[in-house]
Amino acid sequence: MTTPPALAARPIGIFDSGIGGLTVARAVALRLPHERLIYFGDTAHLPYGEKSTAAIQAYAVKICDVLLRQQCKLILIACNSASAAAYELVREYVGSKALVVGMIDPVVQYVGQHYAGRPVGLIGTKQTVGSNIYRKKIDQLDLAVDLHALATPLLVPMIEEGFFNGRVSEEIISAYLDHPTLLGIDALLLACTHFPLIKPQMEAHYQGRVAVLDPSDVVAATVAEALASRGLLAAPVEAAPAHHFYVSDFTRSFEESTRLFFGQQVQLEHYPLWE
Repeated sequence: MTTPPALAARPIGIFDSGIGGLTVARAVALRLPHERLIYFGDTAHLPYGEKSTAAIQAYAVKICDVLLRQQCKLILIACNSASAAAYELVREYVGSKALVVGMIDPVVQYVGQHYAGRPVGLIGTKQTVGSNIYRKKIDQLDLAVDLHALATPLLVPMIEEGFFNGRVSEEIISAYLDHPTLLGIDALLLACTHFPLIKPQMEAHYQGRVAVLDPSDVVAATVAEALASRGLLAAPVEAAPAHHFYVSDFTRSFEESTRLFFGQQVQLEHYPLWE
């Protein structure tokens, strides 16, 4: 059975608590240059890592309504906290209207394939680490991956406020990476979509002793696979697709920060979730 071209031409919806998910959106855009992206950054409610599971689920459902109205063929939860708190709910809520991809399962598979029997560190928000979801899923693989997870709550606000690539951020990053929980690891998994922006500083700290894993490319590959297996890849066109970016609370600094996250300037449109 062939997929109707109109279905394949529909956009990919991506959401995050703020603009960190743009690191994943950029990886998707690079891997799938013919796909149109609709991004929703819930900046009114960031950071999700400090919110309750019930609150994150409520935000996720409201955002999915927005993306479904835009007829998205796939919804990517480009946020570890939201993936931990709301992935199953979103899948159930969206049903057959769109495919759903989260951050956690693709990354767990990658870690299992490459780090069986080895110590792996993980840093993320309080919500992601507290949910214990990575540990549960990695343990289910039964590949003897020794996971060392540490909540690093100062990193997201630091990055959102633009305090990185400087002395202040270096001291905060070093304080976390030198924590006893992370001693002796072979790799460090960045379990937050904001963290790729400070990956160079982390690599400089480790000086080659520890591999720093950015899951963006792994997740982008999973999106490509999910669409290709169902015949939903957009047909190649000459003109670059026009992506659309929404935020639930607009500030000028966010518009500037999107350039850092996405690698190019984008126009943000204010779209309040509740009015």
